Amino acid sequence: MVTVSLGTDTDGSILCPSDSNSVVGIKPTVGLTSRAGVVPISPRQDTVGPICRTVSDAAHVLEIIAGIDINDKATIEASKYVPKGGYAQFLRKHGLRGKRLGVVRSFFELFEFYGFPPEAFKLPMRTLRERGAILVDNLEIDNINEIINDQSKDIALKIEFKVALNAYLDDLVYSPVRSLADVIAFNKKHSKLEKIDEYGQDLMLEAQKTSGIGEQLNEALLNLTRLNKNGFKKLMRRNKLDAVVTPFSKFGKILSMGGYPGIIVPAGYVNGAPFGICFGGLKGSEPKLIEIAYSFEQATKIRKPPSISI
Repeated sequence: MVTVSLGTDTDGSILCPSDSNSVVGIKPTVGLTSRAGVVPISPRQDTVGPICRTVSDAAHVLEIIAGIDINDKATIEASKYVPKGGYAQFLRKHGLRGKRLGVVRSFFELFEFYGFPPEAFKLPMRTLRERGAILVDNLEIDNINEIINDQSKDIALKIEFKVALNAYLDDLVYSPVRSLADVIAFNKKHSKLEKIDEYGQDLMLEAQKTSGIGEQLNEALLNLTRLNKNGFKKLMRRNKLDAVVTPFSKFGKILSMGGYPGIIVPAGYVNGAPFGICFGGLKGSEPKLIEIAYSFEQATKIRKPPSISI
């Protein structure tokens, strides 16, 4: 319906819809693109990236939106990751050749969970090998169970959301609400639902109970740093990987914890339902991810324009 679009991602909101709709989504390293003007959830995880029909379109959009914006201080630090000459130069047909891709098999179990036959992903994996990628198979994230069960991420998000949203609303030239408390009150006053607290406001109410930046947030952030260091970052460095490859978009939750980038590309269809292939890497690895994704896309060209129904 459109040539290009932008998405905002805190915990999967670029990768997930791209996966479900057979399009390309790039979740950039946090700070690579400006979040100024975007309604915040977590400055530590929020990022803006392209959702497009092709890797080429997505790379060209990323090239335009990446870089320093004085209204978002995170872009100053992340600007070191922006390659000289932009991202379009990495649209290389043979970009998979020699790339070391880690295969985290625990995420492949989602095929059966979502009702997809496991063999559906065999063809995409074969394509990666045929295009010269080195698949480092049967890898595991050492602390995956701890990551899944740990509450630090939820604790941090609630605290960060209240602080960030209050600052955002207070800075607006005009707004009928100036704080999270105002938003909650507005919703209660204007909602037609009998039990508004159970339908949409629960997370807001939990966030409102928090007391801002302090010991609880610092402890949660320290724990998240440890989980990332001993988890995804350790996996990448120990195995000398260029990227991790998984089906669907679920790996985006691992990437979001550390502000890492990811890209998803259409990989196939089962009974008309699309699924994507996700490549994730360490901070600043967008050039490699674009090479990998573009090479895969050009080898398969699997995406079908959606049919138009009236």
